[in-house]
Amino acid sequence: MSAQVTAEALREVALSRDEYDLAVRLLGREPNTVELGVLGAMWSEHCGYKNSRPLLGMFPSEGADVLQGPGENAGAVRLGGGLAAVFKVESHNHPSAIEPYQGAATGVGGIVRDIFTMGARPVALLNSLRFGPLDERESRTLLAGVVRGIGDYGNSLGIPTVGGEIGFSPSYRGNPLVNAMCVGVAPADGLVRGLTGESGNVLLLVGADTGRDGIHGATFASVEDPQESHKGVIQVGNPFMEKLLMEACLELRGSPHVVGMQDLGAAGLTSSSVECAGRTGSGIEMEVSQISRRETGMTPYEVMLSESQERMLLVVTPDGVDAVRRVFQKWDLHSDVIGTVTDDGLLRVRDGAEVVCELPIHLLTEDVPRYTREGRPSAELLARRDRDVTPLVEGVTLPVQEQLLELLASPNIGSKRWAWEQYDHTIQTSTALGPGAADAAVIRVRQTGEGLALTMDCNSRHCLLDPYAGGMGAVVEAARNLACVGARPLGLTNCLNFGNPEKPEIYWHLSECIRGMSDACSALGIPVVSGNVSLYNESEGQAVNPTPVVGMVGSMPDVTRAVGTGFTEGSAVYMVSAGPAPTLAASEWLAALAGIDAGQPASPDLKGEARLHQFLQDGIQEGWILSAHDVSEGGLAVALAECSISGNAGLVATLAPEARSVEYLFGEAPGVVIIGVQPDLTATVESMSTQADLAWHRLGTAGGQDLAVDGFFTVEVEQLQSAHSRALGVPVTRVNP
Repeated sequence: MSAQVTAEALREVALSRDEYDLAVRLLGREPNTVELGVLGAMWSEHCGYKNSRPLLGMFPSEGADVLQGPGENAGAVRLGGGLAAVFKVESHNHPSAIEPYQGAATGVGGIVRDIFTMGARPVALLNSLRFGPLDERESRTLLAGVVRGIGDYGNSLGIPTVGGEIGFSPSYRGNPLVNAMCVGVAPADGLVRGLTGESGNVLLLVGADTGRDGIHGATFASVEDPQESHKGVIQVGNPFMEKLLMEACLELRGSPHVVGMQDLGAAGLTSSSVECAGRTGSGIEMEVSQISRRETGMTPYEVMLSESQERMLLVVTPDGVDAVRRVFQKWDLHSDVIGTVTDDGLLRVRDGAEVVCELPIHLLTEDVPRYTREGRPSAELLARRDRDVTPLVEGVTLPVQEQLLELLASPNIGSKRWAWEQYDHTIQTSTALGPGAADAAVIRVRQTGEGLALTMDCNSRHCLLDPYAGGMGAVVEAARNLACVGARPLGLTNCLNFGNPEKPEIYWHLSECIRGMSDACSALGIPVVSGNVSLYNESEGQAVNPTPVVGMVGSMPDVTRAVGTGFTEGSAVYMVSAGPAPTLAASEWLAALAGIDAGQPASPDLKGEARLHQFLQDGIQEGWILSAHDVSEGGLAVALAECSISGNAGLVATLAPEARSVEYLFGEAPGVVIIGVQPDLTATVESMSTQADLAWHRLGTAGGQDLAVDGFFTVEVEQLQSAHSRALGVPVTRVNP
């Protein structure tokens, strides 16, 4: 039977011949054109997680603070005062590679809808971005378009963009990563789920009219090498309509007439209706002729797979339809009654008298193929990881002071001010620590005065060379960053960015990163409550570096206690650590100065990290730690320079005898933090460090106009600031949307 469908038709919907044959066997017949499109979308990696779902079960997802774990539009954890933090991260990599402005803008729009569809008001945005080398015009153009798209959409919505990260590597050439995270606050007992409820409930499609933009977006994001010819699948955003949609949906929170709410994201109406029905165990009957369209001649196939933005599916009780529609009319939004909930477990789509699609919901959700593949590292990768980097280190003869200045001016370490100045991070007036001020952003929860700390982290070089250690490192660095502002982690969301999982070396990276992340989460007691998987990130046969981005949310009882990274004049400066010795292998120093990613990265000491995090949380909340900054890319020298730059204060530092080497200055290892403490409390700090079984060393006292480190270098703080500030420059003339 399967010979009736062409290879070109299967390629269009990203189904293999074997997958199509399986669908035919399960269905008992050949699918028609609309059904084939629906199957392709729901069986895509983007919607069906067919390569990743068997691995995602490793993540711990339960905990005392968890209100909603994976499986809904977003995860939710408990805050004080009867509130919940709702959060998630998602990718818009493939669209941004083709149309950076709209790709990034609609990525922000999509993740914001995931939050307010849960009944939470969005209070903060973050992003994690990766591009090819900054000295290449294409990378600079992509960077400029993505940053402007993020800024324009988030600023228009009135949601502050408070944090994130930007990295550069040749592996992202032609395939940038654009991961957007949103955090909202809702009543803990008022979360809205994407459910259908009882048979007879009514489906209401609200927001923008349906157009042809975004058709095959889900399948397009599940194949290699996005091309210029795919521009037709890029969605176009309208943040002003999204603002109206957000306010209308939040007004309906708690309405007895609203049974469920679901964003129309990837695969549009198809995935939103199927996912709601799948969670409830119901069926759906839909009439596509009732759906308002902004283009003439659209077929049922196009309507069902359109990814037009700013649309929401509501499930409403029959007696509440008029009342709910009046709310949308008040906000000048159109709404269509497009169908009903049934009890037969089918997705049935009508176009007038004709049934154009009739598929079991189970086929589209539970029967999605699951692949557990063989993973193995490549010989080339193992050779790079095991390489002795000593000759490379010895080949760098630049004076130490110049090494530091070069690192500070490099794109991966230098200031990202050019980007975050395009984001409004003060709107809503709740930002306590914004971009550049601390290791994590901190916002004030208005209702309680509680602090909500947010971060996104991933060292993709470590994940490339040792994915297990790199996966652990992504989690512990995020948790350490929260601890450096005084917050306790509540939950984690992740965005797993990898290449083609059908290749053994890519699947090995994927599975090992997840294993490392899972072990770190279990050891630190941090549940994974939401996430996203973005595979097939490849361009011209080259996969991106494995980049499992971690977004983490934490809380502190008193937001006024949060601390930044900058030295305070007169404070005693200590280095506190709970991990292995630093190494120049797999370091930013080695990549920037010797031009190679090689060597074995250091692995975290998970028990030591837990002790370090508790020490930081206690010290900051009790007031004897005045500043804190973790040592990461660039090592100790860069961390000290960043503290001086942020606080506009120098330091004359004396190192421990074993630390007087270039390896200790620029080497990297997890579990090291620079803290500034009140000078009259040094005995307390030393005693508390010893009790926590943490190694400590007093470096000196902050103050003056120079950063001097034990005879290695003496640099004016102003010179450090100058080098740090020119890392990005002005990439290109601003692009038009």
